[in-house]
Amino acid sequence: MEQLTVKKILEATKGQLITGNEEQECKKFSKDTRTIEKGDTYIGIKGENFNGSIFWKEAIEKGASCVIIQDIEIDKKEIEQLQDKTIIKVKNTLEALYEIAILKRNFYKIPVIAITGSVGKTSTKDMVANVVSQKYKTLKTQGNNNNNIGLPFTILNLEDHEAMVLEMGMNHLGEISLLSKIAKPDICIITNIGTSHIGNLGSRENILKAKLEILEGNEKATIIVNNDNDLLHKWYKQNESKRNIKTYGIQEKSDINAENIILSEESSEFSCIYDNQKIKVKVPVAGEHFILNSMCAILVGKCLQLSKEQVQKGIESFELTKKRMDIEVLPNNIKIINDTYNASFESMQASLKNLTNYDTRKIAVLGDMFELGDYAKELHEKVGIEVVNNKIDILVTSGENAKYIAESAKRHGMDKNAIYYFNRKEDVIELIEKIKKPGDVILWKASNGMKFFDLVEEFKKRQLRGE
Repeated sequence: MEQLTVKKILEATKGQLITGNEEQECKKFSKDTRTIEKGDTYIGIKGENFNGSIFWKEAIEKGASCVIIQDIEIDKKEIEQLQDKTIIKVKNTLEALYEIAILKRNFYKIPVIAITGSVGKTSTKDMVANVVSQKYKTLKTQGNNNNNIGLPFTILNLEDHEAMVLEMGMNHLGEISLLSKIAKPDICIITNIGTSHIGNLGSRENILKAKLEILEGNEKATIIVNNDNDLLHKWYKQNESKRNIKTYGIQEKSDINAENIILSEESSEFSCIYDNQKIKVKVPVAGEHFILNSMCAILVGKCLQLSKEQVQKGIESFELTKKRMDIEVLPNNIKIINDTYNASFESMQASLKNLTNYDTRKIAVLGDMFELGDYAKELHEKVGIEVVNNKIDILVTSGENAKYIAESAKRHGMDKNAIYYFNRKEDVIELIEKIKKPGDVILWKASNGMKFFDLVEEFKKRQLRGE
């Protein structure tokens, strides 16, 4: 494996060596002086409202052996005192980050799988990575580090890995294009085209256009799409003769189809054909959408020639990133489903549908979905219809647009006495405390910015204290 040396970084970034050794190897990278470790290379990222380069001295004091900075002048006396350190000055540290990530990516001849979509990116990433890891040592995107900073830093974490699974997020056109050109994925996955960020992009067709930018990093990549999604199905039909496209689905005939589906409260199972054999797959998370994610992971396994046993084990043993469908059982057998990391109409729809698997009283605590622009009222009203269609027993809402969920549910026939709306989300806890009963299942879901996860934690604390 080639070494990522200061000399190569200077060539890639067209940087200036202020002091240091060109032959020094840069193994680990950091952008945060709070978590930096001895020997790290610190990159002082400059954003619109901050310049991380001003912390270069702190980075060195905490053990950084190399710092990459911009817009900072260092006097000769300081330079003389830092002869054992390496300082690189570049025109733009963010652009330098991209170039260094591209450089390191090119060192590795390993399968790189990239995942995007309106919903389900992170859970699909977790599942795909767990399947791939049954055969290869796999690096994956941690948490939600799926943007123009998180993705390059993930690539810079490559060591002795044999595969990499990357999540790609976006808010606007052009963002995934950049990520794809850095990562150069061999397998590109699009989970679905929904309404997330429709306020920024204006239409689902534009969202599709933005997601398809994932293909720009490698024109020979294998493409995997959810064939049950209307826009992806249409795109597949228009392009199946031009690109290497693999499909998965439940409704539409696809390369991998789920059959004999059994849904239960906290898991599911299905069968499908893998290498001309019928196999049974057990999914440790409830919900039909996780069956779709599983089929996507199965297709990746097939592309990478994993055995059916490796694929089955990878799905059966995968774990979700926290705050996504976390299920906990509290005293009095009250189940809480913490799905507070993010929300769109499609993910609300899936979470509410999943509640139908429970035979006990169902409470949905729902908050605002963000970045919907002119579609906000319409899409929140559609959530209200889903509440009614899925026979939710009690609806509790809070947020500027969440009132439309409540109004819509009432308008479509839900008992007004089972519907609650609060301006202050803190009032939600008091209500739930008052109305809770043994055996209840309570779904908590809203966009991350609503901070409903704080409500979940407070409710849990009260139950564990016996309040």
